[in-house]
Amino acid sequence: MEQFTVHEGLVVPLDRGNVDTDAIVPKQFLKSIRRAGFGVNLFDAWRYLDTGEPDQDCSGRPLNPDFVLNQPRYQGASILLARDNFGCGSSREHAPWALADFGIRVLIAPSFAEIFYNNCFKNGLLPIVLADHEVDALFTACDATPGFSLKVDLPAQTVAWPGAERVSRFEVDPARKDRLLHGLDDIALTIGHADKIRAYEAWRRKEEDWVF
Repeated sequence: MEQFTVHEGLVVPLDRGNVDTDAIVPKQFLKSIRRAGFGVNLFDAWRYLDTGEPDQDCSGRPLNPDFVLNQPRYQGASILLARDNFGCGSSREHAPWALADFGIRVLIAPSFAEIFYNNCFKNGLLPIVLADHEVDALFTACDATPGFSLKVDLPAQTVAWPGAERVSRFEVDPARKDRLLHGLDDIALTIGHADKIRAYEAWRRKEEDWVF
C-alpha cells in the first residue's frame, strides 16, 4: 500500500449527501476481486449516460456532461469533497478500490459511514472529517475558484488552503494514522508480527503436538 504523508491536489466537489456504496461502484462490478481497474466505473451510473457492464471498454461510452467528475475544470482531481454520511449502504470494499484507482487520495466530509471509513485506511485513502461550516466554506471556495487545491499534511493533521491563508485541523486515530504513514495494509501489519507468529507455532507444535 502506498504511504501517505503530505498530499497536495485539485479538489472536486460532490455536493450530495448520503452517497452510498452502490453509487460509488454499482453492484454489477463486484464480481472481480482484483482491487484494480475499478476507476473507470467510479460513480458509473452518474458519469455515463448508458448502463455499464463488467469488463466493458469505457473509452467510447457517452459521458454525462452535467456530472462533476466529467467537467474539464476537475480533471486530475485527487481530493474529493463530499457531504454527510458519505459511503453509506453496503460494506463493499470495492468502493475505496474504485476511488483509489481513479486517483483519489483524500476525502473530506462532515461524516462518513463507519465501515466505509474503516476500509479507506486499509486501502491508502485518508478520510477527513471536518465541521459542517468548514465543509460549507470549502464548497463555496471550490465553486468560486477554478483550480482550487488543498495541501493535506497527515503528520501535522492539517488541511491548508491555497497560500496557507487558512488551515483546518482534523482528528485521526493514532493507529490508523501510523498505518497510512508507513503504507501498511492488513497483510503488511500481520507480516510485521511474523517472528511472534512463528514462535507461537513452534510452541504449539511442541506443547500441543496432537493438533498436528
